[in-house]
This record gives sequence, structure tokens and C-alpha cells, in this order.
Amino acid sequence: MNENADLVSRCAVELRRMIGAKEISPVELLDACIARIEAINPAVNAVTATCFDEAREAAKAAERAVSAGEPLGLLHGLPLGVKDLEDTAGLLTTYGTPMLRGNVPTRDVVLVERLRAAGAILVAKTNVPELGAGANTRNEVWGATGNPFNPELNAGGSSGGSAAALACDMLPVCTGSDTGGSLRIPASKCGVVGFRPSPGLVPSSRRLLGWTPISVVGPMGRTVAETALQLAATAGLSTSDPLSYEVDRLSFAMPAPLDLSSLRVGYTEDFGSCDVDDAIRATFRSRIAAIAPMVRTCEEAAFDLGDVHRCFDVIRAESFVAGLRDAYARDPNELGPNTRANYETGAKMSLADGAWAQAEQTRIFRRFQSAFERYDVILSPTTPVSPFPWQELYAAQINGRAQENYYRWLALTYVVTLTTHPALSLPCGLDHAGMPFGLQIVGPFRGDRKTLAVAHAFEQAFDAVPALRRPRPDLSKLTQPTPSLKSIVTAPPILNSTGESQAGTSAV
Repeated sequence: MNENADLVSRCAVELRRMIGAKEISPVELLDACIARIEAINPAVNAVTATCFDEAREAAKAAERAVSAGEPLGLLHGLPLGVKDLEDTAGLLTTYGTPMLRGNVPTRDVVLVERLRAAGAILVAKTNVPELGAGANTRNEVWGATGNPFNPELNAGGSSGGSAAALACDMLPVCTGSDTGGSLRIPASKCGVVGFRPSPGLVPSSRRLLGWTPISVVGPMGRTVAETALQLAATAGLSTSDPLSYEVDRLSFAMPAPLDLSSLRVGYTEDFGSCDVDDAIRATFRSRIAAIAPMVRTCEEAAFDLGDVHRCFDVIRAESFVAGLRDAYARDPNELGPNTRANYETGAKMSLADGAWAQAEQTRIFRRFQSAFERYDVILSPTTPVSPFPWQELYAAQINGRAQENYYRWLALTYVVTLTTHPALSLPCGLDHAGMPFGLQIVGPFRGDRKTLAVAHAFEQAFDAVPALRRPRPDLSKLTQPTPSLKSIVTAPPILNSTGESQAGTSAV
């Protein structure tokens, strides 16, 4: 058990090296991950459908390839969890909605194709809000995902299952996606790394509106190096995504060295437009005080982002109308409250609304560039509140101020989405409530390598300071199931890889 615990806690980069050097076998690593999932997942409900038998066959094949001296991919033999919004051939993909409770795709999305081609071994799907709507990972198919630091609190979303699985060392590679913060927010709340890449860097073959940059797929990891390794395996041109482009994939495989003392940092608590809890502001100020001596300059940055909230409302709604039109026409009651509200809000908008929002986003983008004439990166909090009980659908109030809708509390991340700049949430100690605190690092336009390099340098510096280093959940407190996480499920959630009911088995 101790050997397994040590193995699954190792960085994916180190695990990949060990596999290539024949120090461990892919089968040994897979078995350790399955053991961790079976031991811990009932307490947090991060992992949903699994394909353990198929994964074991793939691990044996990966072991044979190592023994035969065959060329090995960047992720060869590494167990993989895929967010349940991405189609996986032969493995149940529900999107967290009862409408797709038995959906078993016949082919992978491009993201999964590339991960498998790089040698990753698909093991499981990870939990999401219904259709990815919102930053609280809960749905009527699988139930809620609890925060590894306190399962009664939310893990963020929509990549909450992936973030919680990584934080608990269940799997070394997990995917995510991000519209308004769905990579960054759960990473912040669970104490891991979530990177929103520039649109098109990682192709998304499931995006219906192929020309809009608002939604991206991207990597998560326990460290920046893990995150970069997954990015390197998935980046580059694909005819499935009209925004994708050619890149040197291997140039992302390891963050470049960077001297923090040369860095010009701008920081903001709220981008001049976001509600942020006073306690989170205080935590952020303490982090900035610790960071300032590490860098060349550290100055508060001012922003004028126009009508950024309405702009996001309209552009986000366009995607939901495109995706939900048929389901809504069939039966509006099939949709959960978040997804139905998204469709109905968007359906009321006019062509004039859409044209205004596209023009306003362009204005926001151009205004945002002025900050990077003075700074190399912009720092902010990733989320405006500490994790709250998952039973609360969203943060309805911040500092006593009512939020207009269920996603307004995500403004710190979605304003950055509109700029199309790369952004990463980096673990940075604990907040006032003893929960993980995420530092949002916003890089220059198309500056993905720079953003990763800065994050890696900060990560190394933070690791030497107990108050700043990445927090780890106490897994000894996660040895018992958390029954309340299944309390919102209204139909049997326990399904195998083909979508058949498995009454009496353990849902993982």
C-alpha cells in the first residue's frame, strides 16, 4: 500500500521516465491508480464510468512495447482520466445529463485521439456539471464531486472531477475544458494546475461554433510540468478545428527556464469589474507581498474592460443555443436549471445583441493589450470566494452583493476568456478558511510558452515557502464514502462502460 501511494503521487514526467527506463511497468502503475480510485473515490466522487479491464489490456501492450524497444510516445503507459464532456470510443459519455445516460460513442474526439496516440491509457471519465454548465460539479446522473480538502464543499467546475482526481493522486493525466473558467476554477479550489491555452493551440473537435474562441480544451496537472507534458501531446493543427494552427509540439514538453528577478508583474484584485470577497482580497494581498521581492517590478494594474459582463452573457449564450436547440425543442424539461436558463436567455437575444457583443469583445481585447506594454504577466485571484457547500448551486452573494445569475461569480476568469489570452491557475497555499488558494497568471497574447515558464518559475519559488507551496489533501480523512454526494441523483447512477445498469456495485 505504501509503495502504491508513493508511486501514484509521483509527477507524470517522472513516471514516464521510469516507464521508459523499465524501472516500473505500465501495468504496475495502472494497478496502483485503480487501487487509489477504489480507495478514495467513494469519498469525493470524482471518477464516473470506468474501463479497468480494457485499460489493463492496454497497459500490457504498453509494457510489451517497452520490452521490445519500440518508439514510445510522450505519455506512454500513463493512466488517463477524460472529462465527461469529451467522447471516448467504447466508454460511456453522459455529459452529466440524463438525456445521455446510455451514450457510448463509437469514436474519440481529437483530444482523446491524440492522448491515446501519445501512449496514454484511458482508465475513466471524470465528473462534470450537466452539459458543463456552471462551476459546481454536480448532476443527476452521477451526483456531486466533493472537494478533496472537505467533501462537503464544492470542487469547482466544470472540470471538477478531473481536478479532484488529480488532487487525490488517482490519475497522473486528466483533461479539462474552459469557457468561463472551467479549467482554472476547479484547479484553484482543489489545489492543482489548470491551464487555459490560447484558442486553437489544442484543437477542439466538439465545438459547434468552430470560429468562436470562447471555448477551449486544455490540460490540468498537479504541477506545471505535468500540465505542459499533456499540452505537448495534444497541441497543433487539426482540420476538425478551424482555429487550430501548426506548432512545434515538443517545445511545450518542458517549461523554459525563467529568472523571476527579470519579471515585470502587474496585479489586480478584480480587473476593475468583478465582485471579490474581502477575505480573498486579503489573501491575495498577502501573496502579492510575498511575490514582490521575487520579481523586478510588481505594480497594481488598472483596467477598463467596458461592458464586459453583458458581452460575456451574449457570446456564451450563443454557444448554448447552438448546442441545446434540438433538445429544448424536444422537451425543455429534459434540461437541468442551468442549461435550460442558458438556452432561454440566449434564444431571446437578437442579431443586434450578437453583433454588439462581437464588437465589444474586440474592444476589450484591444484595451487589454495596453497592460502588456508595461508588464510581462498579470496576476489576480482565480476565484472570488472560498469553496462553499456543493449543495449551493452557485455563489449567490459576494460580500452581500447579489449575483445576477448563476455564473456571475466566475467573472475573474471569464473576463480573461474574452481577451483570448492564455491563463493558468497556480496553487499558492491556503486561504483564510484553510482551503486551496489559486493564483491566476495571465500571459501575453499567444504567449503560452511564456505563461508556462512564468508559472513554473513561481511554482519552484513557492515550493521553498511553506505558506505558498501547493497544499495536499489529507487522504486519511477520505477513507469513508460521503453518501451525501449522491443525494441529488434521481435515477440509478451506477453504470459500466457500455451504459448498462450495475445495481449493487460501487459507482466509480
